Amino acid sequence: MQVIFMGLPGAGKGTQAERIVSEFGIPHISTGDMFRAAIAEQTELGMKAKSFMDQGQLVPDEVTIGIVRERLQKSDCEKGFLLDGFPRTLAQAEALDAMLSELGRNIDVVVNLHVAKENLLARLTGRRICKSCGATYHVVFNPPTTEGACDKCGGELYQRSDDTEDVVATRLDVNIKQSEPILAYYAEKGLVREVEGEQPIDEVYEQISSILRGVE
Repeated sequence: MQVIFMGLPGAGKGTQAERIVSEFGIPHISTGDMFRAAIAEQTELGMKAKSFMDQGQLVPDEVTIGIVRERLQKSDCEKGFLLDGFPRTLAQAEALDAMLSELGRNIDVVVNLHVAKENLLARLTGRRICKSCGATYHVVFNPPTTEGACDKCGGELYQRSDDTEDVVATRLDVNIKQSEPILAYYAEKGLVREVEGEQPIDEVYEQISSILRGVE
């Protein structure tokens, strides 16, 4: 079962991915994890990726696709995989299809976890972090007992500069623009399944697992 997991930042993909891995026994593979593993193993492609990253440059598609190929050929992917954060461009999606075809595999389903932008803004801008111990809170979903103070150590809570509304809104707009052509590409192939991410967590997972059981 080869799955692509899509959704904007804050949609809850990480929470759901943990449960998918547990139930279906397929690895959750993110772009960051693949790069870190390839660099740690000092593979040729990993070192190429590192050279670009060290210079603050984007890793070229051919290097990224090569790292993806290496990762998907590992033994833990024999039953399938859950790709998260890849592909990020239409060119990567087309290259992924070509690469999987060479390996005698294909994408079975693209699960898109949908949450309205305004609700994601509330989720992402509500995070607060303790300056002393690093504990994380949320003004709505996980507030401290005393406003502005850490429950664990009493330290002052602050909002990260990249959690402010303007920065988060820009990040969401970039992600929306980036994901639209990829979703359209897979929708044309009849592979996209929309999941409403604003339901309770258990209901979201039941919907996702039902979709995945249908393609096993």
